[in-house]
Amino acid sequence: MADWRMRPASDADVEAVAELRAAVLRDDLERLGRYDERRVRQRLRDGFDAAHTWVIEVGGAFAGCVALRTAGDTRWLEHFYLAPHAQGAGIGSAVLRELLERCDRDGVPVRLNVLRGSAARRLYERHGFLAESEDPVDVFMVRRPAP
Repeated sequence: MADWRMRPASDADVEAVAELRAAVLRDDLERLGRYDERRVRQRLRDGFDAAHTWVIEVGGAFAGCVALRTAGDTRWLEHFYLAPHAQGAGIGSAVLRELLERCDRDGVPVRLNVLRGSAARRLYERHGFLAESEDPVDVFMVRRPAP
């Protein structure tokens, strides 16, 4: 696995994250008939909260991000994007394991939504997420805390 680390995000990271989101989601959004060049970036900008976000760096360079937001007695895993050059090397699994261990210690479930047909769904299923509901665009998943 590549040399990676997570650091707290800052407001200055928003544009890099918005660009990464547009690149990573493009194929799935186009397949679903939902890709809009401006909207894909603006939705990230509108929902970006540096206080709950980490930047993933590989070899010291920006390679992705992930957010974990508290909502009542659950955590929402959001904005988990990894640059194509960093995918398939176990980094996504390692990041997810680290965040899920934190949630397990707190005894809280983790929820997320993933685009229908996205390859990312397999990653989440391997880490114990189960589909809870679906709509025409998203699959909503939950993972209960491990004992």
